[in-house]
Amino acid sequence: TGLEELDRLYVLGDISHIQKLNDWDSNQVGGFEILIDDYDDLEALGEYVYYNVIGADLFSQTVKETNSPIFDWLELQNVNTQIILALMVLVAGFNMISALLVLILERTRMIGILKAIGAGNWSIRKIFIYIAGGLIIKGLFWGNLIGIGFCILQKQFSLIELDQEAYYVSVIPILMDFSSIFLINLGTMIICLLMLILPSIVVTRIHPVNAIRFN
Repeated sequence: TGLEELDRLYVLGDISHIQKLNDWDSNQVGGFEILIDDYDDLEALGEYVYYNVIGADLFSQTVKETNSPIFDWLELQNVNTQIILALMVLVAGFNMISALLVLILERTRMIGILKAIGAGNWSIRKIFIYIAGGLIIKGLFWGNLIGIGFCILQKQFSLIELDQEAYYVSVIPILMDFSSIFLINLGTMIICLLMLILPSIVVTRIHPVNAIRFN
């Protein structure tokens, strides 16, 4: 299999050889394997089999118990993914804050004129938030285009390979879950827009007279 821990413990062979070595009858086996459809039911079904199906002289284990190193590694990858996503959203948010502040400073005179003709602070703030929202949408579009495109190439051609003994897989696996991609995009959009509300307060600090004379 290429997985060192499994290759040291298991041999795939004819069951008749095992029965002969252990002096078993043709209807005797060392164990049964139960396959389930939903991974989330693993623990509950494991307990059910242990307490209600097998006899007192038998023993059962779930795949998580027999291959705990692999599942510990997978759990670690999930934690890393969550941390990386959080950091990326924070970086994107701070970049948008910087872009919004630059937009406000470049349009200081415009803000002063709008205030002079009666525009409220919140109305002006919404203008800049809408503009920043457009930039976020453009960034998400190009980011998704490049990211999904690279994932398709990796899935089809296995461009990036891994050390199988260390990572349990020979290439980077790709799972295209479009519902998760949509939720990540939506969450990024909402978080970045919420982060932009605070820096847009700069608009309230701009006085019309000083702004119109600003150069």
